[in-house]
Amino acid sequence: MNPQSPVRALIADDEPLLRDSLARALQQSWPELEISAQARNGREALELFDESEPDIVFLDVHMPGMNGIEAARALAGRAHLVFVTAYEQYALQAFEQGALDYIVKPVDEQRLDATVARLRQRVQERRQALGTPAVHSSSSLTALIDQLAQRLQLEPSASGSARAPHLQWIRASVGSTLKLIPVAQILFMRSDEKYTLVVWDEGEALIRTPIRELVEQLDPQMFVQVHRSVLVNLRAVSHVTRGPNETADLHLRGRTEVLPVSRSYLHLFRQM
Repeated sequence: MNPQSPVRALIADDEPLLRDSLARALQQSWPELEISAQARNGREALELFDESEPDIVFLDVHMPGMNGIEAARALAGRAHLVFVTAYEQYALQAFEQGALDYIVKPVDEQRLDATVARLRQRVQERRQALGTPAVHSSSSLTALIDQLAQRLQLEPSASGSARAPHLQWIRASVGSTLKLIPVAQILFMRSDEKYTLVVWDEGEALIRTPIRELVEQLDPQMFVQVHRSVLVNLRAVSHVTRGPNETADLHLRGRTEVLPVSRSYLHLFRQM
C-alpha cells in the first residue's frame, strides 16, 4: 500500500439517510477521507470490502440479516473498525482496550472529531508498519468483538437469532430531515392506517414500523399496549377513567389527548 494514497472508508447502515448523514459529517471532519462504498447490511459490506479495499469500516451494530457484529468478526485485522450504535451505555466497557472505536447516534461532532484523530494516527501507523506484525491480532480483535456482542446482548438465542437490547431511539422522517427520537421522551404511539404516529414532548412524526413490531422491541417496563392500535409510556400516564363495557380512557400528564383502553388491556390499570 502506498503511504501517500488516499485513506478510504466504507459505511454500512441499513438506513440510507443515516449513511448519508455520517458521510457528510466525515467530510466535514476529515475532508481528505474518501468514502469508497456504502452498504445496506453486513453481508453487502463484506462483498463491497473486497471491491473497494477500505482502510476503515464504519458498521452500524443493528442491521437486518448480517448485523455489524457478525460482519466485524469477518473483517477483524483487515481494516480499522468503528461501530455505530445508539446504545452507548452497553458499549463503553467493550472499548476500554482501545483496539476498537465507536460512534453514538446521533453523531456528535466532538466525538467524531476525536474518533477521526485516532483513526488518522492508526492508519498512518499501520501504513508505516506494513509488513510487520499488527499491534492487535485478528484473534484478539475477535475476542473484543465477542465482548462487545455480550455488552450489546447480541448473543445467539436458542433459535439461532440475535437478541437485541430494547430500543433506545426511533428513527422518523420529518420532511427531508431524519429525526432520532429518544424512546424515553415518547409519550405514546398510535396506528394510523399504514403508518404509526409517534408523539413525544417536542412533536410528532409518522414511521412505517407497525405497532406489533414495536411491542417486541420496547422495554415492557416502560411501554405497554393498551389497545390494538395504541402503545403508551407508563411514565406519561396521569389517570384512567372507567368507561362502559369494561373499557377505559387513559389521560396523559399535561396533554389533551385521551387514549382508549380496550377490555383486553384493562387489567393493566386495575390498581390505578
